[in-house]
Amino acid sequence: MTEGKIIKALSGFYYVLSNGEMIQCRGRGVFRKNKVTPLVGDNVIFQAENDKEGYIMEIKPRRNELVRPPIANIDQAILIFSSTEPDFSPLLLDRFLVIVEYSEIHPIICITKADLLTDNERLKVNSYLEYYRSIGYEVILLSSKSEEGVNELYPLLNGRTSVFAGQSGVGKSSLINALNPELQLKTDEISSHLGRGKHTTRHVELIEVCGGLVADTPGFSSLDFTEIEAEDLGHTFPEISGKSDECKFRGCLHENEPKCAVKTAVENNEILKERYEHYLQFLLEIKERKPRY
Repeated sequence: MTEGKIIKALSGFYYVLSNGEMIQCRGRGVFRKNKVTPLVGDNVIFQAENDKEGYIMEIKPRRNELVRPPIANIDQAILIFSSTEPDFSPLLLDRFLVIVEYSEIHPIICITKADLLTDNERLKVNSYLEYYRSIGYEVILLSSKSEEGVNELYPLLNGRTSVFAGQSGVGKSSLINALNPELQLKTDEISSHLGRGKHTTRHVELIEVCGGLVADTPGFSSLDFTEIEAEDLGHTFPEISGKSDECKFRGCLHENEPKCAVKTAVENNEILKERYEHYLQFLLEIKERKPRY
């Protein structure tokens, strides 16, 4: 029995890195029986039949996990969003932030394609980014082509396992290529017919970049809050969580309750109104979610 880390999952095979060697493994039937799926990032115990093939026997306890992209034991999430082509979407960014915060993964916001912004567009995007910084998020504005801001990522990746996630067509693979040109990950342009990015990454894989492990993942156009309950949502918004203790009622959902400190903070421009509106939209989605049986 040997311990290793799954760094790629593809077509029912799990590629386990152990002592510098790659072993192609299958999962034991007991995982299917117990409805447990090995994930990229899992630390596992495996039994090798030879020096290239084996079976995963045990999955070690996970520190955290994401459903989309399916990955485990992540130190930080690099959330990649474009400033233009496709346009910057604060709503979609907030969806990702909620999922990452709920999973207790440290987020870093990266806004790509800065070289394509006009001066007026840059001012608008920067106004959003300054707010995210004010509530504690690390934000980097960068361009893979001009390499603006790319060097700020180097020390943040070293020694950590990071997931690169975000909207399709925003330049995730291009950014990883800029960080490590030897990789030459496949990239594609925006689809002019659909107006959104074409998916160029088909599976999750951990790649060595800048002294750490980085997951290049498929892009997503939406995220569902399948695991999050209404009372948990406020804790995924740092500025709302920070005001919650001042609300009159314990368990306040900051919706229709009287003497709500969060609503007062929105009225006083202490909390960005658009972020609060996103919170209410997500809260409604969670309340209207069909119960699971």
